[in-house]
Amino acid sequence: MFPTFVAQTCGPAVSSAAPADRSGDCARFSRVVLPHLDDAFGLARWLTGNRTDAEDVVQEACLRALGGIGGCREDNARAWLMKIVRNTAYTWLARNRPAALVQSGEIGAVDRTCAEFQSGRAAEIETPEAALIAKIDAACVRAALEALPPVYRETLVLREFQGFGYREIADITDVAIGTVMSRLARARRRLIEEFSAASGSQTSSTFS
Repeated sequence: MFPTFVAQTCGPAVSSAAPADRSGDCARFSRVVLPHLDDAFGLARWLTGNRTDAEDVVQEACLRALGGIGGCREDNARAWLMKIVRNTAYTWLARNRPAALVQSGEIGAVDRTCAEFQSGRAAEIETPEAALIAKIDAACVRAALEALPPVYRETLVLREFQGFGYREIADITDVAIGTVMSRLARARRRLIEEFSAASGSQTSSTFS
């Protein structure tokens, strides 16, 4: 998979560049982007909902990353790439599945209401909800996550699965830290609610 990305991304995207420039850009791309492709694909997969669409998003994101590789700080390459993937995924969703973003737009008012309250509580403290999620079966977490709106899903994935801090998530998603915290709290609650509802349905069907 990685060699394919290098060939497809470094080839046509910089075909008009001088050979030395192309070689330098591709070398840097390989050094700072390739180590994080698994995480890039994971985020795209969660946002688009399937492997094929995620591959399209990551391919487009890699082209964007190559185009802006000169501005990448290598000590922050992972977060830099995730931001590009996230933005590319939302562009893709707007173009191909605009209905999926309607829910996300409605969350803005709640975010703004909670952000000021949360902004003074930026200490990265694990909550009981986070501890409970860690114990839930992976397949159940996946099903519940897929039922969340994209902005909640991305925040939870970036935090719980990919280990980004609040400030990094704020930068990746272009929101305030308080908004990240409120989204994360609401996402965790909704995930547990989704899991509880699914568990209840399974229990009911078992005993009916």
